[in-house]
Amino acid sequence: MIDWSAPVIALVIVATIIVGFAKGGFVGVGALPMPILALVMSPVTAAAILLPILIVQDAVGVWAFRRHWNRHIVAVMLPGAIIGIALGWLFAEKLPVGAILAVVGGISMLFGLWRLWIERGGRRVAASTSPGWVGTLFGVLTGFTSQVAHAGGPPFQMWVTPKKLPHLEFAGTNAILFAIINWAKVPAYWALGQFSAANLHVSAMLMPVAILSTFGGVWLVRRVNGRIFYTLVNVLLVLLGGKLVFDGLAG
Repeated sequence: MIDWSAPVIALVIVATIIVGFAKGGFVGVGALPMPILALVMSPVTAAAILLPILIVQDAVGVWAFRRHWNRHIVAVMLPGAIIGIALGWLFAEKLPVGAILAVVGGISMLFGLWRLWIERGGRRVAASTSPGWVGTLFGVLTGFTSQVAHAGGPPFQMWVTPKKLPHLEFAGTNAILFAIINWAKVPAYWALGQFSAANLHVSAMLMPVAILSTFGGVWLVRRVNGRIFYTLVNVLLVLLGGKLVFDGLAG
């Protein structure tokens, strides 16, 4: 049972807004909402509340970037992602909450550190030309982490970011791929009984915030230099990730 105090409500709204910005084009912030929500509720509950919101926000993102996406990347990663979703569903009831916390926290920390290293000039290389089968493997990891904790963004970005796509194409590819992935997760979440009336009620209450924040992200991504913003987000990912790893191992 969630204690809906004012700080908890504020964190849930902030997490929803961040997801909206991610779906609106600020792709790098997409890993942040789950660590935030997991601070005040179980990861399973957080994931169940977020999925309907993600699906609605996907529709806005797909419409906004429908002319800017890389079909090859989606075609390569999607089969692996479907396999990853199936594996996530298979192991969902066998994974303790502590393990999920640790996984989400570990992914957040590693990705945040990796991005900070790159943004500080730690890596200056030509665009990646890794073969498609590598993308399929990253697709498996993307689908698995997306299924268990909506944390598929980091694996996706780890393979796609080095390709140095134009910014709008990167955002559009992310929007199209995760729109398909999130719909593919619905049967698994339904089978696991995660769409409770209470969770769906919270999701419905957050829909106006979700839609407005997604449109806000679409508007901002075309106008704002996100370097400082991403640096702050990556620092928060490392700090929140460390907290979740500690909580997961301690539990």
